[in-house]
Amino acid sequence: MLINYEKQSNGVYKRYSQLPLTARPLDLLYFLFFAVHLPATLIVDLQYLYPPSWIPGFMHNLLSFYISMSKDPLIGGVAGVFGDSTHLMWFKTFIVLEALFQVPVFILGLRGLYKGSRSIYPLLVLYGASSATTTLACLTSVIQMPSVRYVPGSNIPALDNPVGALTQEQRLMLLSSYIPFFLVPLIMAVDMAMRVGKLVQKAIKVEEENKWK
Repeated sequence: MLINYEKQSNGVYKRYSQLPLTARPLDLLYFLFFAVHLPATLIVDLQYLYPPSWIPGFMHNLLSFYISMSKDPLIGGVAGVFGDSTHLMWFKTFIVLEALFQVPVFILGLRGLYKGSRSIYPLLVLYGASSATTTLACLTSVIQMPSVRYVPGSNIPALDNPVGALTQEQRLMLLSSYIPFFLVPLIMAVDMAMRVGKLVQKAIKVEEENKWK
């Protein structure tokens, strides 16, 4: 059992007991999500923003392996693998948002969720809504990418396949990697909004009760 303190509107700190993280299934899910997302973001997603001299060999090789395996049209696009990437300015903006907003949220979220702090709820509402929205745009892009065409009666790709065409296996791989990063933030946004709503209702009730004292 954790013992936490929250500052009240009158400046007094109120003590309350909090269940450990392992006894809070949704909070544990969010904690693990942030713990996985943070290194993935720093090592893979943000390479677009780093000066080339900052990128060690293992990170460059990991990104190259991921793109060659998945043909990710977004990560590979901003890396210049599929030619001109000016049409991906929206995704480049999302990467900047990931660096400036999401990375700090991962760190604050890990700390707040571990401690069971209710003060982190509003920030996680914002993160969940923002991340679900941006990931939905990425999902849509993956879904609408053309499929690889094959020479009739064979497994040989046709010579006129468009740049970035995906095989069925690559599309499924991309969807399986993007969908969790859409669903978990969406669940988080709804869950945290409901928690904030309950806290607001409690605060309103206390305020109304104090009026009659």
